[in-house]
Amino acid sequence: MRVTKGAQIVAGTALLALAVAACGGGATEQSGGNAAGGGDTPVRMEVGEPQKGLISTDTTETEGSEVLAALFEPLVNYDESKKPVEAAAQSIESTDNTVWTIKLKPGYTWHNGEPVTAQNYVDAWNYAANQDNAQGAGYFFGRIDGYKDLAPGEGKTVATKAMKGLEVVDDTTFKVTLAAPFSQFKTMLGYTAFYPMPKAAFGADGKVTAEFGENPIGQGLFKMDKPYKKGTDQVIDMSVYDKYPGTKPKNWTKLQFKIYTSSETAFQDLQADNLDIHDSLPASAIATAKASLGERYQDQPDAGIGYIGYPLKYNPEFQNADVRKAISMAIDRKTIAETVFSGTRAPADDFINPAIDGYRQGACTACAYNPAEAKSLYEKAGGPKTIELGYNADGGHKEWIEAVANNLRANLGVEVTPKPFEKFANILDDLDAKKYKGLFRLGWAIDYPAAENYLTPIFHTDAAKTGSNYGGYSNKEFDDLLAKGDQAPTPEEGLKRYQEAVDILIKDMPYIPVYFYRNNSAASTKVKNVKINLLNQVEWASVEKA
Repeated sequence: MRVTKGAQIVAGTALLALAVAACGGGATEQSGGNAAGGGDTPVRMEVGEPQKGLISTDTTETEGSEVLAALFEPLVNYDESKKPVEAAAQSIESTDNTVWTIKLKPGYTWHNGEPVTAQNYVDAWNYAANQDNAQGAGYFFGRIDGYKDLAPGEGKTVATKAMKGLEVVDDTTFKVTLAAPFSQFKTMLGYTAFYPMPKAAFGADGKVTAEFGENPIGQGLFKMDKPYKKGTDQVIDMSVYDKYPGTKPKNWTKLQFKIYTSSETAFQDLQADNLDIHDSLPASAIATAKASLGERYQDQPDAGIGYIGYPLKYNPEFQNADVRKAISMAIDRKTIAETVFSGTRAPADDFINPAIDGYRQGACTACAYNPAEAKSLYEKAGGPKTIELGYNADGGHKEWIEAVANNLRANLGVEVTPKPFEKFANILDDLDAKKYKGLFRLGWAIDYPAAENYLTPIFHTDAAKTGSNYGGYSNKEFDDLLAKGDQAPTPEEGLKRYQEAVDILIKDMPYIPVYFYRNNSAASTKVKNVKINLLNQVEWASVEKA
């Protein structure tokens, strides 16, 4: 999953994307300056602090994913019609949607010079799936035959080191056998979790080392200039990898990610040309950006959804679905989208974004603003008198969260306390630890362009263990419909099953869809041709110095 930090869906998460993060001056002290290595002034991009070390199998949020996307080449990218196209893969083929043969494209080497092999993928995927390694993205390998042997469940012992569904055929070919047919398996393979890892990633004990998480060796466009120490360093410095076989930037070779704890501070730095790319503008900056930046401001479609999440498993006050529906109906999405976000959001009315096949206009009946019905339902259901609403302060969420709080106060007669977390990583850590019991802001940025990606990673029962199901939602009928969608003989039939699963979410309302994102980004006067793809990641080869 990709949980988002920003008020736009990717860093922003990304929820998504799950949208949550912090305040303060982050990396602003680092304004200007060169990346390690000297005279080539870097292109500088804003990010929030990654939640964990830079390990692809343990990264499920947008900040770390953005950094890793610069270091690694995925097996597939996506074209304008949202279909997967081979990137690091030469071919990905199946005759039955169960057995998939993946042939690697020649020319890719690790940043230490070693050739990339099929074994590197198999090793990384087995490591991710092994529950003893507690990798955040482990759940994404759950469709591979033998996954349950590596992830038998809490209190059970892992009896093997490999999934039987992974087979190395030769140095550049491996075969993946799924436990059941899944027509969208190829589409999944552009996600961060499916990156390979080199032999150098693993220590003598078979675990990925902490050192690798600070100084990852990739096979993508950029390589690390020096290790990044989370909590200490405020920049992540990279250089173009000379042996990268794909397209390289035309007139620059250095990239610097600058870590901010305030989206507003980052925007100020961009206005002063001390930052070059900001892809998650705060709501407070959008009107100014439109007026002052001209063509350097971009407002484009985005596939993300902004949510309010419920801690269903950890707070009994929200276990009544009518309480959850009432809160949803008390939120004036239209006014928030038009006023707080200056018209750069759309009121959410489904659990699937309009950019992706499967969206149904008006499907979420409990998403319609109806304050009178909301209050009546809330009182009948015995909703709590006080509500805490958590959000990450570094993602530009204060304004819309306060607007939601005001809606709930006025329409439900409850006391609402917004709770800012300084960093996106902080609220994710508390949610991972199952210790935050208030409502929480969440944003979802898609991992791959499919309706299923809005459902399985966030709401499936198993995703409460290693996925992004932070609320602990569980519904067997929902899970069974996802399985039927996965195994459907055609994509069209699968989509029908996924929509039936959405109907269950609408009945249960485990999260509140509040708005559909648009990507609001900006660039300095020093760069041009900045393109941001559907996964909310910069296409670095297209960026030029102005």
